[in-house]
Amino acid sequence: MMSAKSHATKSKSVKPSQPVKPVESIEPAVTASATASDDGIFSARFDRHRDELESLFRMLYGESAELNEFERAMADAYADRPADLKALDIAREQDPQWYKRGDMFGMTMYTDLFAGDLKKLAGKIDYLKEQKLTYLHLMPLLQMPHPDNDGGYAIEDFDAVDPRIGTNEDLAALTKKLREAGISLCLDFVMNHTASSHRWAKAAEAGDPKYQDYYFCYDDRTVPDQYDAQVPQVFPNTAPGNFTYNEKMGKWVMTQFYPFQWDLNYRNPKVFVAMMSSVLHLANLGVEVFRLDAVPYIWKQLGTNCRNLPQVHTIVRMMRMMLEIVCPAVVLKGEVVMSPKELAAYFGTPERPECHMLYNVSIMVNLWSALANGDTRLLKAQIDKLDALPENCWFVNYLRCHDDIGWGLDEDEEVRLAIDPLKHKEFLYHFYEGAEPGSWAMGELYNYDEASKDARSCGTTASLCGVEKAIITHDKPAYEKAIGRDLLMHRAMAFLRGFPMLNCGDEIGQLNGWEYKEDPDRVEDSRNLHRSPFDWNKADERHTEGTLQSRLWEGMEGLREMRSDPCFAPDAWVTTWDTHDDGVLAVVRKQGERTIVGLFNFADRDATATMDSTVDATLPAEPVALTPYEYKVIVTHE
Repeated sequence: MMSAKSHATKSKSVKPSQPVKPVESIEPAVTASATASDDGIFSARFDRHRDELESLFRMLYGESAELNEFERAMADAYADRPADLKALDIAREQDPQWYKRGDMFGMTMYTDLFAGDLKKLAGKIDYLKEQKLTYLHLMPLLQMPHPDNDGGYAIEDFDAVDPRIGTNEDLAALTKKLREAGISLCLDFVMNHTASSHRWAKAAEAGDPKYQDYYFCYDDRTVPDQYDAQVPQVFPNTAPGNFTYNEKMGKWVMTQFYPFQWDLNYRNPKVFVAMMSSVLHLANLGVEVFRLDAVPYIWKQLGTNCRNLPQVHTIVRMMRMMLEIVCPAVVLKGEVVMSPKELAAYFGTPERPECHMLYNVSIMVNLWSALANGDTRLLKAQIDKLDALPENCWFVNYLRCHDDIGWGLDEDEEVRLAIDPLKHKEFLYHFYEGAEPGSWAMGELYNYDEASKDARSCGTTASLCGVEKAIITHDKPAYEKAIGRDLLMHRAMAFLRGFPMLNCGDEIGQLNGWEYKEDPDRVEDSRNLHRSPFDWNKADERHTEGTLQSRLWEGMEGLREMRSDPCFAPDAWVTTWDTHDDGVLAVVRKQGERTIVGLFNFADRDATATMDSTVDATLPAEPVALTPYEYKVIVTHE
């Protein structure tokens, strides 16, 4: 296969949709309880959503017979759903705010790096319970090619666990044990593409026109060039272009991410129904949260940039209704790496909701920016924009995950603050690779592009906060400051609207895994710097007083205790406040008559937070002094 790709935005011609009949004039595609059990629950849920669901389906696909297949798949999934999961569905219908409670505390990890496989992970649940986790996000574990799988995001079977990690039975057994421990399992659902080794792709490659229509395949460069004229490149350095020429098929195929990831054609209703059937299959194995990977990209249309198109929201809305019909215990978490103005749409509206929550990518980026600069103005502005979103908007807050840090800051706000966006971005990624004067960080660049001067950053939280460099240089004062930065970042992240999620290893200060450079299968991807095996020997030191592991472990325990305050209730009012010091972020939380204030000094200097208590008498009346990287949580009104 040639790795020739190009730019971005036009697609193969599509047959015009057939005229949509009025909903009331069309016979129901399938009797709601046709294959479901006759307890009446499925039928009642289905009837609540039928009109809207069928109307949206027809809006995308016209009078397609696949509507009947979609509704049958839902009925079959409900009939097959285990009794304990049906009981969980009913309980959560009575407690729809369950994922917003203050005691929600998450962690993300790779199964193989943490424990080896699913069976061994099930034996490590006591470690997770010790941290009072309620949410566990396992990185992609479905069947994938080896070694080229983009960290598991190239999937060749959406219905089967990768044999190296376990079996479907192992997954179901693990989710059951996790539920007994009060932990909900989240899995990625990679909607945008399949692996080039997926059976659909292999059939397309062999010349089957049915399966070529599952993807975007073209005989020549005419249409790909039209797309490339408008669609941005995802990885311009490591995987340039948006199309790859397949020699066996003799066609160009859309591959926006990597050549071995073929973009799915959601304009084909067979693709939609097949993918939704896989979601329901995984839900019946006990998955309670689906992270929708790269969801803004899933609908392609010539003449657009193929991002955030209205049809994306139609699909996500149908997914939400599908879950509410079949398995309402299950929630959707969107990965939307877009500007704040694009985020609200992915929650839908209170009347027609889409995602339950989103990854808080923009706050993550702004936290790291504030730490490098000692300046919280961009961070505060970003928090204010997110806090202004409707009440149905909820976030998973985090510092690090499996991915890089992409420096997508609010350029308009930077200009307003007299910050040069390009110079600021260059400063940040050079700072976190340790190349700027005064930098404490040890990290690496990812996807550096010489032409645009764009780059992303890799590294673990502890290493980016300076712990690794301080250990290497035997610099005790720098070591203490590095731990202070680490705890400050975690505490600030956990104080914001939403709930916190740790990257596995952050709770013990795991450092970068530079050994990836010795592995020929991993050396080309610098994200492997923070994708290293969990160090169980270091984890054992969490009980030894004074160690790095003990101090961070206790810090995470303090974080959880902080979130037990009533002001972390789902309906708490959250806002920022001016401190008259750009180095200090102030966040105010109110619930009933109770007010707490979080003060976070991102500057490497002493600072004083002075709040306008004359505007709000519940705020501190006197200035509050903070040392470098200190945080304080103050109860100001009860």
